[in-house]
Amino acid sequence: MDLSHTRLLRKKDINAMLATYHSPLKKELKTFDLTMLGIGAIIGTGTGIFVLTGTGALTAGPGLMISFVLAAIACLFASLCYAEFAAMVPESGSAYTYAYTTLGEIVAFIIGWDLMLEYLFAVSTVSAGWSGYFQSFLAGFGLKLPAALSAAAGSVPGVTSYFNLPAFTIIILITTLLSLGVKETKRVNNVMVVIKLAVVLLFIFTAVRFIKPANWSPLLPFGFKGVFGAASSVFFAFIGFDAISSSVEETLEPSKTLPRSMLLSLGICTILYVAVSAIMTGVVPFETFAKYIDHPISAVLIYSGQNWMAGIIDLGAILGMTTVMLVCLYGQTRISFSMSRDGLLPHVFSDISAKTGAPLKSTVLFGSIAAIMGGFIPLADLAELVNIGTLTAFTLVSFSILRLRKTQPDLRRPFKTPWVPFVPIMSIICCVFLLINLKPVTWIRFVVWLAIGMVVYFGYSVKHSQLKTDTATDEK
Repeated sequence: MDLSHTRLLRKKDINAMLATYHSPLKKELKTFDLTMLGIGAIIGTGTGIFVLTGTGALTAGPGLMISFVLAAIACLFASLCYAEFAAMVPESGSAYTYAYTTLGEIVAFIIGWDLMLEYLFAVSTVSAGWSGYFQSFLAGFGLKLPAALSAAAGSVPGVTSYFNLPAFTIIILITTLLSLGVKETKRVNNVMVVIKLAVVLLFIFTAVRFIKPANWSPLLPFGFKGVFGAASSVFFAFIGFDAISSSVEETLEPSKTLPRSMLLSLGICTILYVAVSAIMTGVVPFETFAKYIDHPISAVLIYSGQNWMAGIIDLGAILGMTTVMLVCLYGQTRISFSMSRDGLLPHVFSDISAKTGAPLKSTVLFGSIAAIMGGFIPLADLAELVNIGTLTAFTLVSFSILRLRKTQPDLRRPFKTPWVPFVPIMSIICCVFLLINLKPVTWIRFVVWLAIGMVVYFGYSVKHSQLKTDTATDEK
């Protein structure tokens, strides 16, 4: 086995990729579809509007509005870097593929392995939140699940539970939908996102008349330290946009469609987050959210006498988290598809169904794993693994923009990241700052995950790499 420095850092040639590009996946997605995909992933990530707003309000007070703007700016830097690659590189795989063209095979494998961690745990962790809101929704109709089937064992203090049936079931349903192909998936996602947006807008327009400007004073009760602290925590409400870049092979006119949809989804979600946080802290004194940390919207409903909206908000949260799981599981299968096609994972992950044009076996496999994890394992402590995988990907993509501009300045770039090197450098600084603020236990788990990945890489990927095979053929 050749483990030389040169072999481990071999790269894909972008010009060769463009010349030989052909995808077995069906092209079905337009700008509207991808924008809905992005909104579906962003509004609901970490339960987004429905939970993070309450946590952020306790950290920043009414200054949470500023925190969301700062978090969005930080995410904008990364999205502009993603957009250049998405327009330039025609293959699925998101940051994995981008790293393969600039930083080399082993770095690409590591980032692909990170993204698999991000997407898989995101599906399982969000399913637990989905289960809570779904059971709350059922309670409004007088229905209640047996305690034994309401949560994973040990996840709810004082409750004897063994299995989270709603979490398991929703992932199985999402897996079934994805198995039908991207055309059916986009239709269902678009409908759910439209309903979810309607619920959020209904809340905004209904609650805005109950704002008391006195609740916004002082605007920064904890100073800018509180604003920056909240920005770090709510940053993860925006990370869903990167799943858009994994859909490039199923997108019509990706060089135009992907950059537009990334920036549109980020912009729309920023406006909604700022509007909701402004209304929440204007209607309710921010200290009150300590009593409603898991469901801050409820505080607004109680204070404004709009309890009739409780069921509607639960529905919005249910749909919000459903679309997050849908997009994350979709991204998981497309990352593994790309890695498998390159020979870095077994062929089964890139096996495309002739009927649906989707990676059926991969979808069923990962969906089943996520469903079992969501049903049996309390995943609260593992949630930050989603964040560390995403931030690592953002950092490497931003660095890759800098490197590629220097090593291949003449490449055709349908969309160019503006203000280079300022934008990618700022993206790196923001991501590294957030990385170093993660818990030590998260880093330990991350290192363990990487160690498992290195076993897979040196035990399988190095020997089966398609790039190695192509290089050997050319040398003959």
